Amino acid sequence: MFRFAYPYVLLLILPFSAVLIIVYFYRQRQQRALRMGASPPAETLLRPFYYKILLPELLLFFTVIFLLFALARPQRGNVSRELRQSGIDIMLALDISGSMQLNDFKPNRLEASKQVARDFVQNRKHDRVGLVVFAGESFLQCPLTTDYDIVSELIGKMEIVPQSLDGTAIGLAIVNCINRLRDTEAKSKVIILLTDGENNAGDIDPITAASFAKDYNVRIYTIGMAGSGEQISSGFLFSQRIPPLNDRLLREIAEKTQGRFYRADSEEKLKEVWDEIAALEKTEINMRQYMDWDERYFPFLLAALLLALFAYILKYVVWRRAGC
Repeated sequence: MFRFAYPYVLLLILPFSAVLIIVYFYRQRQQRALRMGASPPAETLLRPFYYKILLPELLLFFTVIFLLFALARPQRGNVSRELRQSGIDIMLALDISGSMQLNDFKPNRLEASKQVARDFVQNRKHDRVGLVVFAGESFLQCPLTTDYDIVSELIGKMEIVPQSLDGTAIGLAIVNCINRLRDTEAKSKVIILLTDGENNAGDIDPITAASFAKDYNVRIYTIGMAGSGEQISSGFLFSQRIPPLNDRLLREIAEKTQGRFYRADSEEKLKEVWDEIAALEKTEINMRQYMDWDERYFPFLLAALLLALFAYILKYVVWRRAGC
């Protein structure tokens, strides 16, 4: 940004230019009178020296103009910003139990959940994100980090657990996330828990785990993922009873921590749910802007001095020694 500290000084250019124009026409009038009274040889001798009179005066005119610009104090502004970010710490708790391979979502529940979770992570800007997966047990895959590429890569590598570890330990997954969030200094702490079943494993009751989350000011968003229809597997068509989703439990967990419960029954709805959570959990950025002004009068002052010096040298040194 550029400005003049005293812009009204520039108004002096107008009367100064007007005076110069008046003087110029007055001299032109005198020169015409001189030419009329001079003999032809004398007029011929005077004509080559007009520019030697005009050029120094023109240089002095621009000298005054540059001096006025310098007196107006030109300044360039440097903007400095102070950002205050209120980041969010987010733990993702994603179900990888055997039922997540059902294909009422395309291509199956697990792959559909992985895609939207990765999109969610990549759209974060200033928040830390961690990852916990769970089935009959709960496993930390990634602690809180701002390296979204690593988190996305780990989400992409999630696979269904072996049958020996199958189950749905919702309470255990919540506690695992709380352990990563409880000592952080983030203004907002969030768990996003996605599951397609009901709690049937682990030693910790989900409601008790939600009470712990409330004590540590951790908000939980629960996503119940359950469609309907038939499962197609290995080229054979067979009907299979889809495990029930405990809506009541997931809603109670969310409400206990002032979060929200969402039910996703299609790929489109699942994406809408994650987009809504992303809109609710935004980092707050407070910005203060400062403007520092640097003086830029010196180039104008230097130009004025150089022009004045050049005019003096031409008028009183160069052309005087040449006998003009």
